[in-house]
Amino acid sequence: MSDRGQTWFDEAAGPLVRPYAVTRGRTRADRPDLQVITLVMALHPMSEIPERGLDPEHLQILSRSLRPISIAEIASELQLPLSVVKILVGDLIGRKLLIFRSAITPDIQVIQAVINGIRRL
Repeated sequence: MSDRGQTWFDEAAGPLVRPYAVTRGRTRADRPDLQVITLVMALHPMSEIPERGLDPEHLQILSRSLRPISIAEIASELQLPLSVVKILVGDLIGRKLLIFRSAITPDIQVIQAVINGIRRL
């Protein structure tokens, strides 16, 4: 028995919402370029964001993204798995509500070439 708007909660476990329910059954992000250290930021203040079609988790991500924040930080703050946050962040990027900057993993050969060049100076 549940009333509309009632949140299921277990004192020991917290909210009883399965990750696949939050992502509507999706298990992979549409954006493979999203990494744990990817920074995201909302494009608009919360007052300008249309809530229609957004889940509560989407709104929570947007409210935390008013300043640059990493996907790892969002996952930690919302206590959601990284895979779930990547999917939800991908949704928001697709709706043009978030922008992102992926961290570039440096190529070891480029780093070695720079070090060698500095040594020659």
